[in-house]
Amino acid sequence: MELYLSGKKGVPIQKGMVGLFFEDINYAADGGLYAEMIENRSFEFVDCYGTVGDYYTKPDPGYGWSATQEHGTGRMEYVSGSPLDRVNPHYLRFTADHAGQGFANKAYDGVTLKKGESYHAVFYARCARYQGDLRVAVVKDRREIAAADVACVHAPEGTWQKWVRYEAALTAQEDVRGAQFTISLTEPGAVEFDFISLMPADAVEGVFRKDLFELLKGLKPGFLRFPGGCIIEGNTLENRYRWKESVGRPEHRRSNFNRWAVHETNPENGFHTCYSHYNQTLGLGYYEYFLLCEKIGAKPLPVLSVGLACQYQSYELVEMDDPAFQEFIQDALDLVEFANGAADTKWGALRAEMGHPEPFGLTMLGIGNEQWQTEKVDFFARYQAFEQAIHAKYPDIRLIGSAGPDITSERYEMAWKFYHENAPKKENFVYAVDEHYYVKPEWFYDHTDFYDEYPRDVKVFSGEYAAHPFNGMNRPDANTLGGALAEAAFLTGVERNADVVVLASYAPLFARVGYAQWSPDMIWFDDSRAYGTPSYYVQKLYGENLGTVTLALDGQEKALREQEVYVDATLDETSGEIIVKAVNHNAQEKELALTFGEGRAPASVKLYTLSGEESDYNCITDPDRVVLQEKELPFAGSLTLPANSFVVARFA
Repeated sequence: MELYLSGKKGVPIQKGMVGLFFEDINYAADGGLYAEMIENRSFEFVDCYGTVGDYYTKPDPGYGWSATQEHGTGRMEYVSGSPLDRVNPHYLRFTADHAGQGFANKAYDGVTLKKGESYHAVFYARCARYQGDLRVAVVKDRREIAAADVACVHAPEGTWQKWVRYEAALTAQEDVRGAQFTISLTEPGAVEFDFISLMPADAVEGVFRKDLFELLKGLKPGFLRFPGGCIIEGNTLENRYRWKESVGRPEHRRSNFNRWAVHETNPENGFHTCYSHYNQTLGLGYYEYFLLCEKIGAKPLPVLSVGLACQYQSYELVEMDDPAFQEFIQDALDLVEFANGAADTKWGALRAEMGHPEPFGLTMLGIGNEQWQTEKVDFFARYQAFEQAIHAKYPDIRLIGSAGPDITSERYEMAWKFYHENAPKKENFVYAVDEHYYVKPEWFYDHTDFYDEYPRDVKVFSGEYAAHPFNGMNRPDANTLGGALAEAAFLTGVERNADVVVLASYAPLFARVGYAQWSPDMIWFDDSRAYGTPSYYVQKLYGENLGTVTLALDGQEKALREQEVYVDATLDETSGEIIVKAVNHNAQEKELALTFGEGRAPASVKLYTLSGEESDYNCITDPDRVVLQEKELPFAGSLTLPANSFVVARFA
C-alpha cells in the first residue's frame, strides 16, 4: 500500500474543532465530576416515577440518611417551616436522648478517604433545644477514620436561634472505602441541620473531582458543550434545567430531579427503576461550567431550552403566543450577560460576586437540544424567534441549530432544508447544525465519506457520536477497541471535510460504575478510581494532532478504503510537521509506504499507536488493557500499521 503526500494544501481546520460534550447522565455531575461526597445534602431528594407524558415524584427527604446505632437510635424528622432557603424547604430535625447519638450519610457507595489527605466539611445547624457541641467523623466498622469536634453557637435564652454555618477540617488517619459520614451530639437535645457537605481539599477550584478534571484537561478540548442533552428540556417543563437556578451560592440553588431517573421505565418495573433517586443539587451549575471551560482551555458552548420538554419523553410545550414563552428567550439574553456582561450589569454583577469579575468570553450558544419539527412542534419558528432576539442585542454570538436525533430520517432532511433556505437570507443566521449519531461500528466504516458531498454554505457540529458495538445500562465492556477504531476511521472523513464540519464531540462523556443508564461512555469511574476508554484515546489523539490545514490526498483515501485502511493527512503550519492518521481495520499487520513531495525527506517519525484485539476494553480493575503507545524512531519510508490499530505519525 502506498500514500503520496504532495504537500498540496486542502482546507483549513478550525482550531479547537474537537471538544467535549458534558451531560448529567450516568451520575456525571453529582456523584461524579462535582466533588461533593454527600448524597442528598439538603434533604430535598425525590423518588421518580412515570413514563412518556405522565411523570410524578414522591418527596423522599431522608434518602441516603439514617440514624447511627452505637449509642441507641435518635429520632430523625424531616421537617419544613423555617428553612435555610425557601427554594429547598426541607431540613433534618434530629433529637438525641443520649449523648453520642447521631446520624449518617451513605454517600453513594460510601465515603472514600486517602491516608493523610484533608477533607472539608461544611453544614448549617440550629440548636433548637440544645446546649452541647457536635462531633463530625468518617466512620468504618465503628472506628473513626477522621474526626473533628465542632463547638456550637448557642443563642442567649429568650432569643431565636438562627441558622449558623459550621466548618470542620478532617484528616484521614488511614485509607478507607465504604465508610459513613456522621454527625453526633455530645449531649441530649434537638438540633436542626441543612446543607451538609464534605469535599476533598484537593478538589480543583473547590468544585471538581481532581482525577476526573485531569482526564478532561488531558484531552486538550477545543470546546465544552453543557449541561446536556435531554436534561436541558426535562421530562416536564417544570423539570427542565433553568440556568438561573444553578448560579449564586450552592446552598441557595433549588434541587431538581434528573431526567435520567426515569430512563427505561415500563409496566414491568412499575415505571420505577433503580435510578429513581437520581437528583441534581446543581452544585455544578452554569458558573462552574464556565469556570471548567476556562481551566481546561475550552470554549464554552451552553445549550438552552426553547420551551419544549424532551420530545422523546413528553408532549409538553409552551406555545409561542403564550407570554411564558418570552421567559425562555429572556433566559438566553440574560445568559449572555452573565457570561460576558460588565460587572455593573445585573447578571454580570452576579458573576463578579461569585468570584469572576472578568467576562468568560462566550461566543457560541446552542438553541435547543435534539429538537425537530412536527405537525405539533414548531421548532423552526422557535429557532427564528431566538435568533432574532439574540442577534438584535448580541449580533456576534454564533448559534447552533439542531438537525434532530438522527441523520437518516425525514426530520433530518426537513431541518437541513430549513437552514439552507434561511441561512442565505441573513448573515450569521446559524453557525453550525448539531447532528447526532449513535450507530454500529460498521456504519462509521461505511460512511467515512459522509461529508464529502455536503453543501458548504452551512456548517456542521458533530455534536453527539459514538460507535455502539452493543449498549445497555452499566456496560463498560461496550467501550471496545473495535468501536473506538470505527470512530477514528470516521473522524478521518470529518477532519478531511473540516471546511464543513467545524465542531465535533463524542457522547456521553462520563459514567459511574454501577450507576450508568447509558453505555458506552468515554470515561468510567467509581468512588476512588477513573480511567479512559479506547474512545478516550481516540479523542485525545485527534485533539492533540489536528494540524491547521488538511493535505489533499486526491482520492488516494478511497483506494486505501478498499483494503480497510482509512487515512487522512494534515499540516501544522506553525511547527511545519505533517501529521498522518491511519486506521487499520484488518486482523493482520499492514505496511503503508509513504512518499513526500516538496523535497521532504523526514529522518524520524513520532508514532502514537492504539492497538489490540477488537473486543478488548478497559475496566475499573484493568484500566490499562488498551493504552496509548508513544515512541520516536528513524523513518525508513513506511509506516507499520499493527492489526486492529489507530496510528498517528508526525513528521518534522
